[in-house]
Amino acid sequence: MSYNQPPPPGNEPPGNEPPGTPPPGGYGAPPPDGYGAPPPDGYGTPPSGGYGTPPPPPPGGYGPPPGGYGAPPGFGGEPAKPSVMAISSLVTGILSIVCCLCWGLGGLLGIAAVVLGYLGRKEVAESGGAKTGGGLALAGLICGAVAIALSILFWVLVLVTGSFDANYTSDF
Repeated sequence: MSYNQPPPPGNEPPGNEPPGTPPPGGYGAPPPDGYGAPPPDGYGTPPSGGYGTPPPPPPGGYGPPPGGYGAPPGFGGEPAKPSVMAISSLVTGILSIVCCLCWGLGGLLGIAAVVLGYLGRKEVAESGGAKTGGGLALAGLICGAVAIALSILFWVLVLVTGSFDANYTSDF
């Protein structure tokens, strides 16, 4: 057989039927027997013996897991608690900036924030992971240092400009 000759009749691949030929089975074929009208009761009769209980599971199975491994690292222990000194340092540092902007007395709270921040960072480092809050302590330390610098700047400007009057009285 050469490539230019048509295949012998009856050996044609599917899909090459002449036009107008109905497909064998498939979409155009009539439905097979058994798809008649539904039974009169709607669902038919149940199989003999009813549904009953399911059969028992097969014997064997996997059994209990092997022991001795425990929980993976990092689980099952108590979570690390934040350092109270670190939290106190951050709160004091924020208050020192607010007081510095209001009355110029934030330097006193700033000193407390710097000391608490230093001690808080030291406590977190020495706890071996039992305490957290190193970032809080650092933020409090920085806020305290900024408040000290602003307070010094405030008092220098007050003294240089002479805007501080100890004998000031108000008529209100």
